Amino acid sequence: MFRGFYTAASGMLAQQRRTEMLSNNMANVNTPGYKADQTVLRAFPEMLLKRIDKTKVPVEGQLNTTVGETIGPLHTGVYLQETIPLFMQGDLRETEQKTDLALVDVNMPLNNNNEKGSVFFTIQHPSGELLYTRNGDFTIDAQGFLTTASGLYVLDDQGNQIRLSSDQFAVNDQGIVIGVGGETARLGIGYTNNPYALIKEGDGLFRTENGNQLANAFNAQGVQFKLQQGFLEGSNVDTSRTMTDMMTSYRAFEANQKVLQAYDRSMEKAVNEIGKL
Repeated sequence: MFRGFYTAASGMLAQQRRTEMLSNNMANVNTPGYKADQTVLRAFPEMLLKRIDKTKVPVEGQLNTTVGETIGPLHTGVYLQETIPLFMQGDLRETEQKTDLALVDVNMPLNNNNEKGSVFFTIQHPSGELLYTRNGDFTIDAQGFLTTASGLYVLDDQGNQIRLSSDQFAVNDQGIVIGVGGETARLGIGYTNNPYALIKEGDGLFRTENGNQLANAFNAQGVQFKLQQGFLEGSNVDTSRTMTDMMTSYRAFEANQKVLQAYDRSMEKAVNEIGKL
């Protein structure tokens, strides 16, 4: 009986966390470059129940022996194992802002798991750590450096900060930045053939698991992409699918809640009525 409590409660917890993840996706539906999270639910290990009895062997001395009778399998509920970003290309939205840049996947080779790789802008954290993002909503700070909206430096392909004399610069489809003062740089674009190995940092940023720098996308074999100035890559959240999943998750939570209430009523009867006998 108590095991049933744990099984139903585990289902409620898993659906609650899934709903929180879906709500976060909906909240970021208009965030440039946002990659929707997906959940992976997994069942706890299944156990095989047996009943052990003693039986007497009809021989002299009445020997006792144990006999195991199989009752059946017992499922112990589910848990939310992990959330995984979906690295599908988002739709492009024209902004006509010179500081807005979008990465467009043209051809991404498949890895051994039949999954496409991905390219990212290279960003420098104040600690010096390299981070990566698909959010090209950039700006020029007071010192003339190209930064993200949160103030992190955008790096070139040599790992240097990009400094421009004004926000009236041009970027071609190969990532070459040309300022009005004649300054030039090439945007640092990293490539990984397994984006699912990246760790999500929040605010649209990712980092590598071991802290190593991603490969230069311009030199990666078979990788084809381009940059578009005056555009932003939108979120890849599917709003209609997300709303449907949220309703499904809510109904599953509700069903587990009713099972838990049924167990509670059964335990109440066991304590108040059977206990009187």
